[in-house]
Amino acid sequence: MLDLEVVPERSLGNEQWEFALGMPLAQAISILQKHCRIIKNVQVLYSEQTPLSHDLILNLTQDGIKLLFDATSQRLKVIEVYDLSKVKLKYCGVHFNSQAIAPTIEQIDQSFGATHPGVYNAAEQLFHLNFRGLSFSFQLDSWNEAPKYEPNFALGLASLQIPHGAMVKRMHIYTGNNLQETRAPAMPLACFLGNIYAECVDVLRDRVGPLGLKVHLLTAGCGPGVMGDAKVRSLERSIFFGDSCQDVLGALGSPHKVFYKSEDKMKIHSPSPHKQVPSKCNDYFFNYFTLGVDILFDSTSHLVKKFWDQIQELADTSSRMSSSANNTNPFGSTFCFGLQRMIFEVRTLWSVWVQRRLNSSAATSLKCLTSQIGVVK
Repeated sequence: MLDLEVVPERSLGNEQWEFALGMPLAQAISILQKHCRIIKNVQVLYSEQTPLSHDLILNLTQDGIKLLFDATSQRLKVIEVYDLSKVKLKYCGVHFNSQAIAPTIEQIDQSFGATHPGVYNAAEQLFHLNFRGLSFSFQLDSWNEAPKYEPNFALGLASLQIPHGAMVKRMHIYTGNNLQETRAPAMPLACFLGNIYAECVDVLRDRVGPLGLKVHLLTAGCGPGVMGDAKVRSLERSIFFGDSCQDVLGALGSPHKVFYKSEDKMKIHSPSPHKQVPSKCNDYFFNYFTLGVDILFDSTSHLVKKFWDQIQELADTSSRMSSSANNTNPFGSTFCFGLQRMIFEVRTLWSVWVQRRLNSSAATSLKCLTSQIGVVK
């Protein structure tokens, strides 16, 4: 059984790891992979029809914990403990939930010191006691009417007329004062781990079409350009079609990995593909994992490659093309649309990607994790 420390408006974890609000999805999955012998039976929950309208959830079924990630930013938004019987919880080093300590309303009052009455939801028959960044829900299904509040500050929570021994059914950790209005916070400094992340990516264009990308970078550090309270440094770097691999390395640094293409399926769309002589070397691309960016280079000139000729040929013959089947990818096939010298890659699960694969890091990690988790649509 996991023994975890609760930090309101921040995290849930122990000395070895923690799930922190604002943490990227890929980093949370990395924790699950590293501790797969302890944290087992993890499910990935998502909406296949409207993936950007619903949170992406990692459900730790063995431990009664759900991690809710914002579908767009893929940062941790809410931590929910929905079965307190499967986990030990403590606050400031003192347990308020364990096999020996029941999470009753009296215990929560003793551990956290409620200073205001809670809210009763008649539809759910739940009583919600809210703190900043933390809330507890108590099951009151045996009640026939809403509990009444009679001010009696000497009695603390007893003045709410909640039955003695009412147990916590759910606990939520979030940012702000309202769980319903909470948003995923900015990535905390502890999650940078020496890496650089992309805040956003702009497509640079002229009248003809795209010229390249402007990447807005965030890194934890000190020096010029540091925001005083957050200590996060912001940078801007631009990459253009025709840049050499040295130019890209100078702008973005070393990639996390370099991949070489074993085949080029786009050749079929070029004139007389059967007459082409096989290349002696392969095109390759730099994978910047934490940026969610792949940069493709021509194998001969080592310049950033643009496939517009092939895209234009494809767009003239068909408005949509399905990618080849991939039985190892839980996200299924993708469809590619060519428009105004850009490729829009549409996943059956994961929305639209334009030039930049925003979710590539998380998708790669999720693909590796499917051997030990169940994917639920």
